[in-house]
Amino acid sequence: MDIVVKGRKTEVPERFRKHVAEKLKLEKIQKLDGKVISLDVEVSKEHNPRQADRSDRVEITLHSRGPVIRAEAAAGDPYAALDLATGKLEARLRKQHEKRHNRRGNGRISASEVADVVPGVAELNANGRPVGEETPQSIPTTRIGSLEIQGEGPLVVREKVHTAAPMTLDQALYEMELVGHDFYLFVDSETKQPSVVYRRHAYDYGVIHLETDPLAGSEAGGAGGALGG
Repeated sequence: MDIVVKGRKTEVPERFRKHVAEKLKLEKIQKLDGKVISLDVEVSKEHNPRQADRSDRVEITLHSRGPVIRAEAAAGDPYAALDLATGKLEARLRKQHEKRHNRRGNGRISASEVADVVPGVAELNANGRPVGEETPQSIPTTRIGSLEIQGEGPLVVREKVHTAAPMTLDQALYEMELVGHDFYLFVDSETKQPSVVYRRHAYDYGVIHLETDPLAGSEAGGAGGALGG
C-alpha cells in the first residue's frame, strides 16, 4: 500500500512526511480493511490570522475496493491536525469493520428487530406485519392514493416521506456501509435524480438513477425493477 503526501498551497517538509509514515500504522489499517490500495494525505494552510488555531488542515483519503473513506481535521500545526485526522480515520474504519463482521456472523437481525436498529422504520410483529396494522376479519373497500383495495386484497400499503440532503455517490456508499444495509436510497447531488446504490458481489456495487420519461404511459410498464444484475 502506498502513502502519498502532498501540499496544497504549501510546502510539505521531509520531516513531516516521515512523521506521516510513522503515524499511519499500515498494519493496523490493513487489519481493519484488507482491501486498501492507497492512502492520500493532503496538507493545506490557512493564512488568515483570525484562524490561527485552525490554520493547518490535514485530509486523509483511503482508497480501497470498497467505498472511499475520508477524514480531515484542522489545528494550530500540521502535526496536531494529523493526529486528529488519523483518529477519525481509524474510528470510521473500525465502525465499518464491525458492520461487515456483524453481517457475516450472528449480527443479522430479524424483521421484528429492524425498528430497534433503524430509526423511523415501522415496527413489525413476529409475522413481519406492521404493528397495529394486522388484517381484521372483515376489510371494506379501501383507497390509498390511486390504488383501490377490495376485501383483504393482495397488498398492504404504507407511505413514508423522508427528507434527505443531496449527496455524492461516494458518500452514499459510505452511508450504506455505516447502516449495514445492502442498498441505500439517496438524491444524487450531481444529477439531482433519485438514485439507489446496492451491493452486488463481494466488494462490487451497482447504482440505479431514476428519471422521468414524459412520453411513457401506463402501458410502458413503469420504471421499477429488481436490484440484481
